[in-house]
Amino acid sequence: MDNRQLAYFVAVAEELSFTRAARRLFTVQSTVSAAITALETELGTKLFDRSTRRVALSSDGALFLPEAKAALEAFERARAVVQQTSTGLRGSLRLGTLSSVGRLDLPAVLGAFHRRHPLVDIHVTVSVAGSTGLAADVRQGRLDAALVGLPAADLAGLHTLPMGSRPFVAILPARHPAAARRAVRLADLSGERFIDTPRGFGNRVLTDRAYDDLGSPRRVAVEVADLRVIPDYVRAGLGVAIVPETETPPGDDVVLRPLTPGLDWPLSFVTPSAQSPGRALRTLEEALVAWSRTSP
Repeated sequence: MDNRQLAYFVAVAEELSFTRAARRLFTVQSTVSAAITALETELGTKLFDRSTRRVALSSDGALFLPEAKAALEAFERARAVVQQTSTGLRGSLRLGTLSSVGRLDLPAVLGAFHRRHPLVDIHVTVSVAGSTGLAADVRQGRLDAALVGLPAADLAGLHTLPMGSRPFVAILPARHPAAARRAVRLADLSGERFIDTPRGFGNRVLTDRAYDDLGSPRRVAVEVADLRVIPDYVRAGLGVAIVPETETPPGDDVVLRPLTPGLDWPLSFVTPSAQSPGRALRTLEEALVAWSRTSP
């Protein structure tokens, strides 16, 4: 049994697919299958129940999974302790992020981190399920950390480092009746067609809940993953929007109005709370804290 076999097993267990596990590990499916078969032979048990339609953990596989994860984490910690004393900070970081993170210049923070610690392998990805998917990936060990925009109640089981917040604003066509007001109430837009991000995105979660609390669930007519293009859909007359404040003016034919009472979109850097972070992750957290203290 070696750490490569354990890594393949954990990937298949989390993805429940040999194909997706191979893609995640940048290898081919036959290599993953062979490693799992060899591991099962050594252990004398089946770790997965396979069929032509699905892959599921066997009862023994479910028992083995947390131990395999613990062994991999112990291996990485042991290797890091030795390597960082002679060659500087090493390791790997699997990070999740959002398509828009407001004033946080994540590329600049990661670029500075990479220049200082070039032996740390950084992989950055997004989730099609937005913040909800990123938080789930951190909980399941598919990511080491992520930037998410969810309320604290949705981050149970995660360690959170607050990274600020952005106020929500209403984006309206210039000729909309509410555009003449200094501020807009959520109730003013009840019954409207909305443009928003897909379900699972943090800002969508917050806005949907706000309207549910009013007893007036929204109709979202257009869903787009990038907040930056939402003003274009409002401009085209396809609806109104309530989104985190954009730094780009939407134009003369579209207006931004603050909400009253205000609604904020929190941004957090989350890591698993069940384990202590490795040195590379702790160092990145320190870089993010330093940025938050010096940013305007």
